[in-house]
Amino acid sequence: MAVPQKEGPRANRDIRGVRDVQLIDDEGQNRGVVPFLDALKIAEDAGLDLVEISPNANPPVCKILDYGKFRFLEQKKAAEARKKQKTVEVKEVKLRPGIDEHDYMVKMKAMKGFFEDGNKVKVTLRFRGREMAHQNLGLRVLERIKAETVDFAKVELEPNFEGRQVVMVLAPR
Repeated sequence: MAVPQKEGPRANRDIRGVRDVQLIDDEGQNRGVVPFLDALKIAEDAGLDLVEISPNANPPVCKILDYGKFRFLEQKKAAEARKKQKTVEVKEVKLRPGIDEHDYMVKMKAMKGFFEDGNKVKVTLRFRGREMAHQNLGLRVLERIKAETVDFAKVELEPNFEGRQVVMVLAPR
């Protein structure tokens, strides 16, 4: 049965297979290359932990610090990075080929707001009944949208038919 690996850097006696380490003490001073057991003793005497900072270096770089505090700060940094991360959503706007001018302007205003928020917009134009015979009307509406959004959006997916509807995806510039 395999031993489960711990998350994060190795500390104290978890650091194995190492004879010498590059030691940085608790004041941040580089102590140079020190035998591993001596480094561990120095850390224990200071009441702190020996934490492997850079395991792939030769010899590995270890630092004397409070491991609990170190883990807490790392988690805090990761949480802050997640908070700042922006997820791009795909918002959908549904239209019909015979859309009225006012309705069209309301949809355009909504799209503009989506682009300002950094989201992509999927424009779906649905045909019903006999509207399928007049597909050029629908394509004209999509061309108008493309022309009016050219300043703040780019076409990511050209208009293409999916059954009884035409789909186009726009992304913010």
